[in-house]
Amino acid sequence: MSDDNTGPILVPILGDQLTRNLASIRGRTKDDTVILMMEVWDEATYVKHHKQKIALIFSAMRHFAAELEDAGWQVDYVKLTDEDNAGSFTGEVARAVERHDPRAIHVVEAGEWRVQQAIEEWPDKFDCEVEILPDDRYMCSLADFNEWAEDRKTLRMETFYREMRKRTGILMTGKDGEKPVGGEWNYDEQNRASPKDEMDPPQRPLFEPDDITQECIDLVEDKFGDHFGSLENFGWPVTRDEAEKAADAFFAERIEKFGKYQDAMVHGEDDMFHSMLSTSINLGLLDPRELCERAQKSYEDDKAPINSVEGFIRQILGWREYIRGFYWRFMPDLESNNALNAQRGLPDFYWTGDTDMRCIADSIRSTRENAHAHHIQRLMVLGNFCLLAGINPREVQDWYLVVYADAYQWVELPNVAAMILYADGGKLASKPYSASGNYINKMSNYCGDCKYSVSKKVEEDACPFNSLYWYFMDRHRDRFESNGRIGRVYSTWDRMDKDKRQAYLDRAESFLDTLEPAKKGYARAE
Repeated sequence: MSDDNTGPILVPILGDQLTRNLASIRGRTKDDTVILMMEVWDEATYVKHHKQKIALIFSAMRHFAAELEDAGWQVDYVKLTDEDNAGSFTGEVARAVERHDPRAIHVVEAGEWRVQQAIEEWPDKFDCEVEILPDDRYMCSLADFNEWAEDRKTLRMETFYREMRKRTGILMTGKDGEKPVGGEWNYDEQNRASPKDEMDPPQRPLFEPDDITQECIDLVEDKFGDHFGSLENFGWPVTRDEAEKAADAFFAERIEKFGKYQDAMVHGEDDMFHSMLSTSINLGLLDPRELCERAQKSYEDDKAPINSVEGFIRQILGWREYIRGFYWRFMPDLESNNALNAQRGLPDFYWTGDTDMRCIADSIRSTRENAHAHHIQRLMVLGNFCLLAGINPREVQDWYLVVYADAYQWVELPNVAAMILYADGGKLASKPYSASGNYINKMSNYCGDCKYSVSKKVEEDACPFNSLYWYFMDRHRDRFESNGRIGRVYSTWDRMDKDKRQAYLDRAESFLDTLEPAKKGYARAE
């Protein structure tokens, strides 16, 4: 540190902190601040992220750095290809400390556990003050979440969501703002319409890569050519302006039908009426509260029904905020939880898409081509299969973290480990999200042209989800029979004759025996 204590404040900004009013730069003077932004090998390769995800983050970072420079900030930007790139956040901060001799480092807390552990070592590594600031871009601080959770036996999202509605006043009415708009807290039952031919969802806006983005695409093809996914369809917003245009298009063209069809799946229709804004929110390009307020205004202006608006707001104000608090409350144990003792390896077709199950093949195709699949495809097709088949949680977690452009561990891990796989033993979900082929048939048009028949149960050409469902329920009867939300299915199971039950189990086992495990090195380098 400078002897006269006149060095600048060094402000490292991470790749998911691309927000102009970030706590570490808010109120700072431009002539006394050096902003450090870093492309590091550790982050690009700790799992082998989808090519579009790496290109998106690097491009968004480079555009953000250029915007800061245009606004008069001094930005020290380290590219992945710089000859002396240290390869890690801590290594790059150490090099920046040597270059700038700062009197202090101000950094906003990281979104991911492993990065935060590294940041918390900085005060002992660097000979200057290190101030770690809370990330106040969220509507619920971690302290507030822990206070809410402290004395509760169960941590249900719906309870948390209602508290957040009251705290923020979003979608609230009445003299003291104590009543939910429309009279109900949750309109999820109105958001389960089956797909119809006449839906005709509009195309989401795609953004033509500019020179900066194209440079990042070329970099990814050169340095990460063996990673999963294609870059051909890259069209993600990479700046605040582009993200705002994407939000404008959603509120103008898709929010009206979003609620009704948010759980529907249609072969070849990858976006449906979904907002496609999660990448921009998670990067920091869009403000979650502003989006909730825009959604509320859509309802107030009679441009969208209450079920669409409430459903959209619930995903952000409820689920997103809840998941973040849950992640930090239960890390690091959440990463290793395996309450159902699932040990089977992830099937190879999760990487190749080479399966006759039409629902899975189409969901993986969209994942490979777009670095995206919507939440029901992730939960009730791809996730449901992993749950029923007993796939090892760590392999499933790695897969979800790799393949989606909006996946950061804080949001991916609780969704996968706790919601999809029930690996946490029920801290998050009151029951496993398990379903047979009937659910997929109801919510999609996948089953009509599938090789497997959803109406058949145990035949060779029966939908595998049907026998896997009963195989899963039978295998975990001791755990779930007393569960009030799912235990009644055992009455149905017990009413079947012994031979029929055995036929289900035999069919499931024979199908599972055909699964080819994924090759090593898909998700993590050897």
